[in-house]
Amino acid sequence: MLGILFWLCVLAVVYVYAGYPALVFLFSKMFNQAVNTGDVSPLVTLIFAAHNEEKVIEKKLENTLALEYPREQLQILVVNDGSMDRTAEIVRRYQNKGVELVDFPQRRGKLTALRDAQTKCRGEIILFSDADNFYPPNAVSETVKYFYDERVGAVSGGRDVIGEGALGSAEGLYWRYEEFIKRHESNFGSCTGVAGDLLAVRRRLYVPPPPNVINDDFFTALNVLRQGYRVVYSPTARSSHPVANTEHEEMERRARMVAGRYQAMFVFWRHLPWKYPVAFWQVISHKYMRPLVPLFMIAALIFTILSVVFPQSSEAFAFAWLFLYQPFNYVFLVLQMLFYSLAWFGRSFKSRGFVGKLIYIPVFLVNSNLAALQGLFRYLTSRQSVMWKKVAR
Repeated sequence: MLGILFWLCVLAVVYVYAGYPALVFLFSKMFNQAVNTGDVSPLVTLIFAAHNEEKVIEKKLENTLALEYPREQLQILVVNDGSMDRTAEIVRRYQNKGVELVDFPQRRGKLTALRDAQTKCRGEIILFSDADNFYPPNAVSETVKYFYDERVGAVSGGRDVIGEGALGSAEGLYWRYEEFIKRHESNFGSCTGVAGDLLAVRRRLYVPPPPNVINDDFFTALNVLRQGYRVVYSPTARSSHPVANTEHEEMERRARMVAGRYQAMFVFWRHLPWKYPVAFWQVISHKYMRPLVPLFMIAALIFTILSVVFPQSSEAFAFAWLFLYQPFNYVFLVLQMLFYSLAWFGRSFKSRGFVGKLIYIPVFLVNSNLAALQGLFRYLTSRQSVMWKKVAR
């Protein structure tokens, strides 16, 4: 029995990391539902909230004004969320260039600030951005071309991670993996993972998230799917984002994200696309099962340890591995301990070469799942605030 439980946990982990990506890849080839793109220029409202962003806000505005999109069709809306520095002052200097400022003197959080600024949006399309990310000149045009297809309700872009070292390499590898899944999800049905720093939504389909929502971007995508519209991924619409300065800060970001995922699982389940089986399966497989991976990993380790403490042997050696009979109970315990030991060793391994980057992969996986456990704890104890704590980059 212990062996069966162990393998169920292993299969769950394998399904999340490899099985589901393989299935969406296969289905995207067999049942491709190409999106009709066209040369369209709808009125777009590019909006982002800023809190104490004086170090980057000028660069962000210059980057936005340099976008190759008809200027009369682009509304640039900056929402100052109670900044204590020169953020609002810098934005005001750009008002003669068409930049609009919504100035809230007290900080209430990014989500509340954006919700209250919605009445100022004039665009048919709302493009959500961040104050510290940057776009190539074609980002808006490469996003809105998908809205030529009336079935499309939202479009999410890709992310280019800026940063060196093992953390930058691991983060870049993670986003390439995520984009592989998103691309084939989108080809088959809908992309379920969206990037809040480049997320465009038809304004008529936009459902403002409740004030207590942690992951507002996921909530937005979920409600587009629930209304029967597609969320698609644009690989050519890119956003550049610096990597976090330290592993701890990256884990902090992921813990918040996973806390929001658990909130969506337990509180906002009514917003799931129940009427659309493909979209429902994609959301469950990609977004809801992944936070459970550390629980499956812990359970697998516990079942292996129990099989060693209470060993069993069998003459049917051909199936001994299936039931964790001797000696396979020891083999799988050693393999797991080697993996976690490698992750521990990789945290202090300073080489930046190929070997260092390779060794850092188990570190990144373990850190990600530790962050998921931290996110679960924060959600269960109501310790995750809706206020974004800025990650140093």
